[in-house]
Amino acid sequence: MSKKEMLKLFEDRKVRTVWDDETEKWYFSIVDVVAVLNDSDYQTARKYWKVLKGRLKKEGYELVTNCYQLKMVSPIDGKRYNTDVADTEQLFRIIQSVPSPKAEPFKQWMAQVAAERLDQLQDPELSIEQAVADYRRLGYSESWINQRGQSCPHPVRVATRPLRCHLPQRPKLFQEYRTERLTAD
Repeated sequence: MSKKEMLKLFEDRKVRTVWDDETEKWYFSIVDVVAVLNDSDYQTARKYWKVLKGRLKKEGYELVTNCYQLKMVSPIDGKRYNTDVADTEQLFRIIQSVPSPKAEPFKQWMAQVAAERLDQLQDPELSIEQAVADYRRLGYSESWINQRGQSCPHPVRVATRPLRCHLPQRPKLFQEYRTERLTAD
């Protein structure tokens, strides 16, 4: 299993991460994310995660029952220890459980994205428009987007008018993670 360890910064705070080539996922140190959300030091964040983990376990949340651990370098003594980690989806669930002003933008963004997705399920045209808007945002040319639309089982003609992006602005941490992930690939 090939893994790449990296440090990511969020508001000048370090978050230990590992890219796993096998699963093609980023894994984040949960304690580091909790420290950022609660604006606390490492030891306080560890204690907070222990309490939160117990609460989530009582709620029956499977992440804490089958918590994934990876060896990461400790910020305290520089030695490698098994550290609770979460992928992006699991991390969003943990963020939802943290009562912190810093977590609120994520919670609001997730609620907006969920509402947009439900709208797209009701009207598939919105999904097509969103895909086109995403390709444009990522810098693909109109001809590439049209060619992509033509190669689908049900070809669609891409409108030449600019489409508005249906997704709300992402919180800063997600933008930094996405940007760094794209450059790391």
